[in-house]
Amino acid sequence: MHKRHRAGLLTGVILSVISGAGGRGLHADDKQDLVTSVNNLKHIGLAIHSFYDANGRLPMDITDKNGKPILSWRVEILPYLEQDQLFRQFRLDEPWDSENNKKVSQTMVKIFLAPDAQRPEQSEWGWTSYRGIAGPGASFEAGKKLKFTDFEDGLSNTILVIESKELIPWAKPGDYPFDPNKPLPKISPVGTREEFLALFADGAVRSFKPTINEKKLKALLTRSGGETITDCDF
Repeated sequence: MHKRHRAGLLTGVILSVISGAGGRGLHADDKQDLVTSVNNLKHIGLAIHSFYDANGRLPMDITDKNGKPILSWRVEILPYLEQDQLFRQFRLDEPWDSENNKKVSQTMVKIFLAPDAQRPEQSEWGWTSYRGIAGPGASFEAGKKLKFTDFEDGLSNTILVIESKELIPWAKPGDYPFDPNKPLPKISPVGTREEFLALFADGAVRSFKPTINEKKLKALLTRSGGETITDCDF
């Protein structure tokens, strides 16, 4: 995608969220934080697409020889976020908190954290506000090298990543757990906001109230569920 087109798309998405429900009732500083978080998600989305173009699959957690996740998919996209030097410091055959990788995992990657997130007072790790949707039929599924052609519901109808108040170390494997047969875990908005942000597989960012109908949200979290999605669901 041409850089100028990317910039125009990014600006349009930010203005859409700010002028919509996601930005209502916010003070100027809070709106700027919202702009930054939308921007972060857009760049994460672009990095995921760039990784896909280079590797022919979506990023996934890095596993050991036994298939146990040891590093987050966020580590895989570092080179596409202008963090190649940081990526090269990781030992990809060691856990995120090994003696070597612990030092790297403590690095704060600004784009992985919403600016209005509440970090622990004693912050040992680099944190992230952004978690992939992981589980059966979701955008991230353990052991599966997914392609965008696997998203039969359409890229514009499938959520890749959500923004959440709950923080996790960005290098640690850990995402929003999805099971189509179980109730969805609560998603709490960041800071003083009343809505959480979601990055879709087509790169769009939209905001949703935590009270969104669970059936509708589940439909947006599956990549090939065959559910009917309408404009009213956004």
